[in-house]
Amino acid sequence: MAMETIRLNARARNQLMTLKRRTGIGNWNVLCRWALSTSLAEDHPPRDISVSGEAAIEMTWRTFGGEYADVYLGLLKQYCLKSGLDVHDTATLNEQLKKHLYRGIGYLASRKETQSIEELVVLSTSR
Repeated sequence: MAMETIRLNARARNQLMTLKRRTGIGNWNVLCRWALSTSLAEDHPPRDISVSGEAAIEMTWRTFGGEYADVYLGLLKQYCLKSGLDVHDTATLNEQLKKHLYRGIGYLASRKETQSIEELVVLSTSR
């Protein structure tokens, strides 16, 4: 995968700060992993997004995925395959990652019930 840097705007940063306060999870990358996983589990595709503003958070793909970066890439590719998208096209993978991250972050931040790590686990296993 040619993606080297993940950039999120100020709105996503603010939502992640809310999640950090609520859950006690201190790292952006861990919260973004939860967001990606949550979005990928949805039955419907994420909507097209228009991201405005400068990057407020930047992290490398390796920082995002950590030791499981290949697993997250595999999950993203599986979603693309299931959706009939080209898994060999880097632009498609980058676009899908961006859509899923923003949707997942927004979804988790909007849930008032998400107040702890335990509630994130309950949310992820209740599907």
